[in-house]
Amino acid sequence: MRKSLLALAAVAGLLFTTAGTANAYEPVNIVHTERVQAGPYGLTVGFSTWPLKAMQSLDFTFIPDGGIEGKSGTLAMSGPDGAQRRAQPLVRHPRKREVWGLDVRSMPRPGDWTFRFTVNGPAGPGTGELRALPVLDQPGPPMALSWAISTLPLIGLVVLVVVAWRRTRGRLRGGELPAIG
Repeated sequence: MRKSLLALAAVAGLLFTTAGTANAYEPVNIVHTERVQAGPYGLTVGFSTWPLKAMQSLDFTFIPDGGIEGKSGTLAMSGPDGAQRRAQPLVRHPRKREVWGLDVRSMPRPGDWTFRFTVNGPAGPGTGELRALPVLDQPGPPMALSWAISTLPLIGLVVLVVVAWRRTRGRLRGGELPAIG
């Protein structure tokens, strides 16, 4: 009994000591940066993947010189087609709380993108752009081919169910009907 309780306590101890590290978020790893001057504010834009590819998830960080305390801002992205997305406020990155950022975002299409920053702070408002940010084609096969290949198991399952239903339906009709007489 004592050995069982000791073993149970050891397992519980291991569970509780390793649960914290298992649930910890992976830190944001910045592999490339670009500099933007938004009025009186210098801004470092960091990317977790470089080169950027369409439809590939990555993290963006936006770090103003002197930190984010006492500052606010917005980000508007323009795609290669020239269409501007709705401006969004710059908020703290969920895994790197001391900077602004976007977590697990992807660029929807390849081409040259523009990020337009508006920063408000003690030195007044400032606007700056990161122009001609290159986004390469989506990695892997085209999206239509990926979807077509991924639906093959579903089509096979539907065929299997239809064949089984037809075979079973024929047997049920012939074997389970009571004789009238």
